[in-house]
Amino acid sequence: MADNVAPSAGTSSSSQQNAASKAPIPPPKRNPAFRMMGLPNFRFKLPSRNWLIFLSITGSFTTALMYDRHQRKLAQRKWCTLVSHLAREPLPVSSLQRKLTIYLSAPPGDGLKSAREYFQEYIKPVLVAAALDWEVIEGRREGDVRAGMAERVRRLRRKQGEAGQAEAEEDAEELVEQTRQRTGIRDLDGVKGDIVIGRNTWKEYIRGLHEGWLGPLDPPPTPEPTAPSPTSDAALPDPISVTDTAPPPDDSQAAQANPSPTSPPAEAPHTAENKATDQAKEKEKEKPKPITPTPPYLPISAYTTSTLPPTIPPTFEPSSPLPFPHILGFFNSPIRIYRFLHRRYLADAIGRQTAAVVLASHRPYQQTSSFSSSIDPDSPSPAAANGGVVQSGTSYEQQRVLEEEEPEWHKSARKRKEGEGERLWLDDVVVDPRIAERMRRFELAPADHERAERIAEGKEGALGETLVENESLLSGLLARVGWGRKKEGRKPGWVQGDEGTEEGP
Repeated sequence: MADNVAPSAGTSSSSQQNAASKAPIPPPKRNPAFRMMGLPNFRFKLPSRNWLIFLSITGSFTTALMYDRHQRKLAQRKWCTLVSHLAREPLPVSSLQRKLTIYLSAPPGDGLKSAREYFQEYIKPVLVAAALDWEVIEGRREGDVRAGMAERVRRLRRKQGEAGQAEAEEDAEELVEQTRQRTGIRDLDGVKGDIVIGRNTWKEYIRGLHEGWLGPLDPPPTPEPTAPSPTSDAALPDPISVTDTAPPPDDSQAAQANPSPTSPPAEAPHTAENKATDQAKEKEKEKPKPITPTPPYLPISAYTTSTLPPTIPPTFEPSSPLPFPHILGFFNSPIRIYRFLHRRYLADAIGRQTAAVVLASHRPYQQTSSFSSSIDPDSPSPAAANGGVVQSGTSYEQQRVLEEEEPEWHKSARKRKEGEGERLWLDDVVVDPRIAERMRRFELAPADHERAERIAEGKEGALGETLVENESLLSGLLARVGWGRKKEGRKPGWVQGDEGTEEGP
């Protein structure tokens, strides 16, 4: 027994000696600042796998978003700088600033807010940098822009001397124009122009332009409702004499007919139900009826038979159809995210077209003649001598503008109901040659495009101003929080356009 116990005692003593020989690990030194504030001792280490995944995704998305915002501001700054010299040009005292007309409507399947935000974010900065004025014609539903455009053209025709059968009522705009004429204030001579946002708005713009110039000044007569045919006298029953057939009244009936002044008046049956129905009818009358656009004065089929008015100008004011990419739906989320992170390309394209509107450089709309032939032109037949043309036609640029947007419209806007009449958004664009030849489109001149590229490279600034260096992404962030260097003096045009104000500091 003793031999068995002795080794175990030796083993325990050796293990105790080894434990005593190992020095205790000292605790990590704490930061005195953290220790005085009562904060724990932070140990820096690599994050876990889940944290690395989360930080990499959020960091990549944030970096892509910040880079896109910075490049988008640089693109807008380029076009704002290109047109900012127009804001410093002197204006006669008795002249108004150049005024553009903006046509926008709610995209199919969505509200008007998205169209307004699109205008304020991409178009308004360039217009503000050039100190231009504008008027917006909005459409909340299909047909509003068409009715507004046609009414503007009819008002212009009346102003130039055309008279209709019915006297036009003077509105507030005409009263303002008359007051300006009496005081000697006139519009600035030169090109004005229209900006049309989106394919659906462009279709209504073309339809309203044709209706205004080819249609009548007075609304067409509304069809009167057909009255029911009166019945013949033979079908009516013979009149019955009430005095001959009515029985003599009883005492109780006489009492009810002539109540005594002391007796309470008898209530009519179902009084509560009658009051409820009357109140419901009054509420229905008080409900505002939905405002629908004015029906068109001229159908599309009557374009060829209509005559041009004598006051039509040889050329119309130029127009610029701007793209409005707008897609809805949960399954289109990847496309929407991609477009959200690449808005710099859209800002550059919209800024280029808006700068062309501001600089008033334009060209005629293009038209192409197409034909199809089923006969070999080398054949000796007489039909081949004439070209063997089976079908020929002319395609106008106005019909193809922004047609790539239609497949992205919401499906609810592309459904046609049974028995439905004209649908501007679904029908093809019909163009009359007499109207199409008078239309012009804004386009940036090559010299202005080259100057915009030099502005983007930092080699040139605005006309009449010193060259302003482009600020980096870091300096822009510091200036946003108030740590950047404040520059005194008049703000450049691109700063005014970015801030959305028309005044300097």
